[in-house]
Amino acid sequence: MTRLQECSRNRQWSAISSILLVHVLLLTLHVDNTEAMQENNGDSLEEAMHPTLPVPSFMERSGSVNSYEDATHWHKQAKRIIKTKIRQHPIEQKAKNVIFFLGDGMSIPTVTSARIFKGQLENLTYGEEAALSFDQFPFTGVSKTYCSNSQVGDSACTATSYLCGSKGNYRTIGVTPDVQESDCSAQMDPANHVTSVLQWAQEAGLSTGIVTNTRVTHASPAGAYSHIAHRNWEQDDAVENSGFDAAYCDDIAEQLILKSPGRDINVILGGGRSAFLPKEIMDVEDPKRGKRRDGKNLIDTWIVDKLYKNGKYVTNREELLSVNTTDTDYLMGLFAYDHMDYADKAKAANDPTLEEMTRVAVEILRKNPNGFFLFVEGGKIDHAHHATNAKRALHETLEFEKAVKIGREMTDIDDTLIVVTSDHSHVMTMSGYAERGHSVLGLGGISNVDGLPYTTISYANGPGYRQAGKNGKRKNIRGDNMEAINYRQITTVPMVFETHGGDDVLIFSSGPFAHLLTGVLDQSYIPHAIGYAACIGQGEKFCDDYAHLTGAR
Repeated sequence: MTRLQECSRNRQWSAISSILLVHVLLLTLHVDNTEAMQENNGDSLEEAMHPTLPVPSFMERSGSVNSYEDATHWHKQAKRIIKTKIRQHPIEQKAKNVIFFLGDGMSIPTVTSARIFKGQLENLTYGEEAALSFDQFPFTGVSKTYCSNSQVGDSACTATSYLCGSKGNYRTIGVTPDVQESDCSAQMDPANHVTSVLQWAQEAGLSTGIVTNTRVTHASPAGAYSHIAHRNWEQDDAVENSGFDAAYCDDIAEQLILKSPGRDINVILGGGRSAFLPKEIMDVEDPKRGKRRDGKNLIDTWIVDKLYKNGKYVTNREELLSVNTTDTDYLMGLFAYDHMDYADKAKAANDPTLEEMTRVAVEILRKNPNGFFLFVEGGKIDHAHHATNAKRALHETLEFEKAVKIGREMTDIDDTLIVVTSDHSHVMTMSGYAERGHSVLGLGGISNVDGLPYTTISYANGPGYRQAGKNGKRKNIRGDNMEAINYRQITTVPMVFETHGGDDVLIFSSGPFAHLLTGVLDQSYIPHAIGYAACIGQGEKFCDDYAHLTGAR
């Protein structure tokens, strides 16, 4: 080693040592202060844990705030709620229709933040007093989202739970826990398949549909119709890239178009044209070729199959909204080469909204006198969270809420069960002691250790990580534009993408036998409760119990 290299190395170690020393001093100061407060002054400790409000003046409120409600307000509110609850009674009759709304990654903090965000967008006095459409549903439960071999679930194994009624392994869909990730042979064994509530509905003569703003072959919608050992096997080249024979091991797109129950689904709306087109074919919008190596054009296959079945294929918003739903029994709309865009970009991309897709789907499906089952996923909530892009996640949650609202308005609560839930959580948290009415996207307070501000919303990990400065302190974010649509919230641990969270998620339900979805439940219970209410599937059914009690045959 030369003297120059040695000097350079010494300077590097000196700089690193200085940074470490600053961290140690800060930590020691914090620990010493905490211990001193514990030993000498309990009041000081309480002040540190629960600081005095209001928060600093740089934290502007969103609404027009005059004064807070008095005690009479809360007493009257409670009285109204009690009267409403007393009048609510379970609806115990067969559910003719079922709409299953899935907010992908819609954690409890997401629901809370979106509610406040909605109120502030609507210029309510504060924002916290707002209500989401499904907040009004009469019954609420909690779902445990772990999977067979994973403490924190992904969208694949959780889809098996809430659609097929059995927990499965991480990254697998529609198969039993006997199928390990990427086990092609086990996937192809029918004994390892679990059927979905959508298939149960078809077998009972109901019309069926899937709506999503992700690829229609993505993990969540795939849970309604596929049996796959790896969620990424959306087209044949992905199977072959994993070292398997795609001619033997069916991919997800192939199962949707060629196999039951996929080929019998009446309405298929979402993104992901790439999985259905061969590499020789260019996409209609993007200058990209399809991904299939087998030469199959599955879009053309679907069109030919539905030629004499009142089928219609569409590729953009204008075409979707011009569909005559009275004369259409089968509809496939693939609106993007990959996933559909975020809602704030949808207009420019000529993509329909989740609400518009839901409306068209219900109009087609409700023509069946036997009823229908519809699965609707707000999948972009999850995508925004993975990018630690909280504002978009909240926007997408409100877009999802609009779809739920139109679903409830277009159906009768006495014969249509609506379930709203999530597949898993995210590591977004809402923290600090921001004053009521303060922007949920803004600053939550100032650290009493380093004197720097932090945001109300942050993530445990993800791409929003800020490197510490040369002095060892974290980045001062006070000058950031936190209201920007693409702003990334701060994270504790740097990751390329933020991870899911393992905490429970909520279940909101309305309609026949919605009360069966209350309490703390394993996620795999959900489709069994739906099956009971709608009298579909091989499990317990209300119709069987009713026949037994009344002696009907």
